[in-house]
Amino acid sequence: MPAMEKTRIDKWLWAARFYKTRSLATDEINKGRVAVNGQVVKPSRELKVGEQVSMRREGLTRSVQVLAISDVRGPAPQAQQLYAETEQSLQAREAYAQQRRFAAEPAHSIEHGRPTKRDRRDLEQASHPWDDRWSASL
Repeated sequence: MPAMEKTRIDKWLWAARFYKTRSLATDEINKGRVAVNGQVVKPSRELKVGEQVSMRREGLTRSVQVLAISDVRGPAPQAQQLYAETEQSLQAREAYAQQRRFAAEPAHSIEHGRPTKRDRRDLEQASHPWDDRWSASL
């Protein structure tokens, strides 16, 4: 991990493994989902040690304190040494995980899948009840 004083926020987010590619990090920054010290920033913003970075993702905001600067993407254990997650962020993530764990499975709200051939015939029969009464043979 090279010792640096500052680097671009998009490079740091990519190096710290918050985003899979640097362009994904840039897109999220441009959408206003990343803030440094409470202010929305641009991808070219220089990031320094000690600053606080907040990222909104999937209805959850993660806040981390920058401990080290790197613009090289290394292994995950090395990337985790670049930041320390704040206590509030850890608690919010735990609460979010609990909420998702106990939430209803969306697929359970679907009672039936596609109708079978028999179901389609029954539906067709139910939509035209007069077919039984009217006949050309009379």
